[in-house]
Amino acid sequence: MSAVDGPGDELLGRVFLTRVVEPGDETGGRWVRELGVDAVVRRLRERGDPLPGVSGKRWAGLLARAERAEPRRDLAVARDAGVRFVGPGTPQWPGQLDDLGDARPLGLWVRGGADLRMWALRSVAVVGARACTEYGAHMAATLSAGLAERGWIVVSGGAYGVDGAAHRGALGSGGATIAVLACGVDRPYPRGHTGLIGRIAEQGLVVGELPPGDHPTPSRFILRNRVIAALTRGTVVVEAAHRSGSLATVRAARRLGRHTMGVPGPATSGLSAGVHELLRQDAVLVTDAAEVVELVGDMGELAPERRGPVLPRDLLDPAGRQVLAALPGRGTARPDEIALAAQTTPDDAIARLYELRALGHVERHGDGWKLTRQAMIPVRDGPEPR
Repeated sequence: MSAVDGPGDELLGRVFLTRVVEPGDETGGRWVRELGVDAVVRRLRERGDPLPGVSGKRWAGLLARAERAEPRRDLAVARDAGVRFVGPGTPQWPGQLDDLGDARPLGLWVRGGADLRMWALRSVAVVGARACTEYGAHMAATLSAGLAERGWIVVSGGAYGVDGAAHRGALGSGGATIAVLACGVDRPYPRGHTGLIGRIAEQGLVVGELPPGDHPTPSRFILRNRVIAALTRGTVVVEAAHRSGSLATVRAARRLGRHTMGVPGPATSGLSAGVHELLRQDAVLVTDAAEVVELVGDMGELAPERRGPVLPRDLLDPAGRQVLAALPGRGTARPDEIALAAQTTPDDAIARLYELRALGHVERHGDGWKLTRQAMIPVRDGPEPR
């Protein structure tokens, strides 16, 4: 019989272990991989000898936690809160989380009706500073809205600042978003985001490793970030100081071989210093959703080519541009002077000048030619230069 409640009941065993083993505990993950869930649960329930890799003191702490664990009660509380438990190997488990190896979650508590595995297949993390600037909030919201409009799922941590702006940007555009919490998903943190996280649960998904009612700690926030990194195709950082916790998400993404991206800010801003350091390493600079999708999306999902304003001379053939460039910025010039400067013959220069006059670029004054006002003003829209 299983040490939990019935033969081979792996789900209950994993729920039990979420009460005993901290998220990201690689020693616990190794026990599960090498011995199996049931054997680990049995050793803890029966207060057996310490498993490999832990001191007597730590084993005593794990036994004390195990004594208080009530997996059936946790599942009942979760069910009443509209929360389900998704474990490895089940239909909704995102396979990319297996890349975490022994640090893989024992399972995830999920609030919301969508299919976690399907959503995670086309997702991007948007993270950054909690105490962000207006610029940071604007960029996070705009970028997330653009991703959502392109059919991508925005994943973040539900915190104040950039996280909240990213979730709101996705929701505001009618898109989907996932909040990965460092606490029980039935008790949102921070409390000031209770309404936002409730809305995410209605329109998206709220996910966490910790069982119902569990509270966040500083270490749990850092460990939560590895889930955000593993769940998504890439991570975008919008504002982060040198010691920002969001940089842990990027480091995890880099270790996992995911795309890492950064949105630049003012060189004088300490809140962008961490992002700029990433960009000096191997992160890719991005400024909007199209550039993010070009990196993480499928072949052919290219961002539009960026170019400055089109000038009148850009619309001309090379010979016409050469003659136009030969005219002085002020005053007039004779055809022979223009021909000399354009390195062509006077007859060819005259022919080109009349073409340019028909297009409104030059005008004739007696024996001389001069530029019109139109030739000086940039044209904002027009055909591609030849």
